[in-house]
Amino acid sequence: MPLPGNARAFRVTVISLLGLCVLAPILLIFYQSFLDGPFFTPASKLSLEAYRYILTDAMFYDALWNTVIMAAGMVIIAVPLGAGLAFLLTRTDVRFRKTLEVVVLVPMFISAIVLAFGYTVSVGPSGFITMLSRHIFGAAPWTLYSLTGIVIVTGLAHVPHVYLYVAAAMRNLPSDLEEAARSVGAPIWRVFLDVTMPMVLPALIFATALNLLVGFEMFGVPYVLGDPSGIVVLTTYVYKLTTLFGVPTYQLMAVVVVLLVLLTLPLVWYQRRLLRHGRRYAALGGKGPRTQVMRLGRTGQIIALSFVGLWLLVSVMLPIGGIVLRAFVDAWGQGVNPLEHLTVKHFGNLIEVPSLFRGIVNTVILSVVGGAAAVAIYLVIGLAGHRNQGFSNTLLDYMVLLPRAMPSLIVGLAFFWLFLFVPLLVPLRATLISLFAAYVIVGLSYGLRLLQGTLIQIGPDLEEAARTTGASIGQTWRDVVIPIVRPGLVGAWALIMIVFLRDYATGIYLMSAGTEVIGSLMVAQLQSGAMDTIAALAFVSILLTGVGLGLAFRLGAKIHD
Repeated sequence: MPLPGNARAFRVTVISLLGLCVLAPILLIFYQSFLDGPFFTPASKLSLEAYRYILTDAMFYDALWNTVIMAAGMVIIAVPLGAGLAFLLTRTDVRFRKTLEVVVLVPMFISAIVLAFGYTVSVGPSGFITMLSRHIFGAAPWTLYSLTGIVIVTGLAHVPHVYLYVAAAMRNLPSDLEEAARSVGAPIWRVFLDVTMPMVLPALIFATALNLLVGFEMFGVPYVLGDPSGIVVLTTYVYKLTTLFGVPTYQLMAVVVVLLVLLTLPLVWYQRRLLRHGRRYAALGGKGPRTQVMRLGRTGQIIALSFVGLWLLVSVMLPIGGIVLRAFVDAWGQGVNPLEHLTVKHFGNLIEVPSLFRGIVNTVILSVVGGAAAVAIYLVIGLAGHRNQGFSNTLLDYMVLLPRAMPSLIVGLAFFWLFLFVPLLVPLRATLISLFAAYVIVGLSYGLRLLQGTLIQIGPDLEEAARTTGASIGQTWRDVVIPIVRPGLVGAWALIMIVFLRDYATGIYLMSAGTEVIGSLMVAQLQSGAMDTIAALAFVSILLTGVGLGLAFRLGAKIHD
């Protein structure tokens, strides 16, 4: 049924407003890159000097090379481990599957800077595992503050992202071919490599592209683990340029951002292509497949549970355990017994120091209230693309995915400039509205995909029936579509709330007195070395995330990435 004129006008309006919100900061960055000074300085003029400086700076190429290594390393670690976990939890009878399916997702919901700090406390130079190793063996055979350490931590942290996509693909596979392979004596590991993996190759390719993209966006882990040893990646290089000459070098930062977007745009385009054509690789159609999990046997159960347990120990227990321990002690170091120095005074500081207390309150407000408002915005955008297969929908897709080409640190920087540049926005720069606007753009791709997955489940016959009775498109959405998807909206709100809770980089440049949030405060505290405060903030962040995650599952949210 063709759309009436008011629906087309609604779609054009939404796409135009979205384009303004997405393109305005990007175009401002592009414009800034061709100036010889800050865009708001009257003396600034057009120049290629910033490009010349960056493209001849040895540190830029060092950062670029380190970024490529980190992104590739993430793929090498995360993809095999994520695929292996997906296989064990979806295609075998490994014990405690239901519980493990939830636990393996935990690192995905914890802020990267929190995880990085947790690893510092547990296996860093003064970490409790490191000190234990020195006490027993005389040395610790690892160096966390290294490019290898960064790669391992980022790779382990992104195993759940791979797991989600590969597990979803594996659940839809019939088990006939696997059973045939087992019947001729193939061991389970051969079935995994020769039968199951080839059938989920599109999901593996998508997960690889996603990890490469995320690798170029990472800031928290390389900043925490790389800065002490002078290791830079592109995002931390941009951060260092902030005060390179003692004054804001916005033109140099803009050039790096432009180059970073040019590097990641092909990955964004490829990601969209895989999403749009994913149905070509469907392994089944019509009725659901006949699936039967493979039996591991006693030895197989031990091996499988040991593999999962080891990953959980390294990826979940070490960083979270380190944060919990560090948050409740007032002394730390070689020869110090933490049990003799237990305290809760660090949490008292969070209440007594106004900026820290505001940071916690602002984080909750942005997550709960801002998350609900963001879902409403995403719903409007989702309705604009609902049942639309034309050019405008393609344009909408690219508008939604374009922010994915920029790290959240850069999105925050772009909105900082935007709230400096646009006169109507200047009074709002020192308010939570500026942070909320940036958060909405950062979560745009994820949030809209959550809602599109809900909207697509509504049969078109319901909408057509309402339209044939004379209901307008707005009435159809209000009386038919939204009531049906309301449970999905509640679940989406809970998940977006977690996304906003774990964000740390978006607010770094937007943070001012009154707009502090937990993640940005942790970055600021790292510069001063206030480890006690960081530990307390990290613990509060984990606690809030745990509450949000519990609420999300209670509300029936379905996890997507």
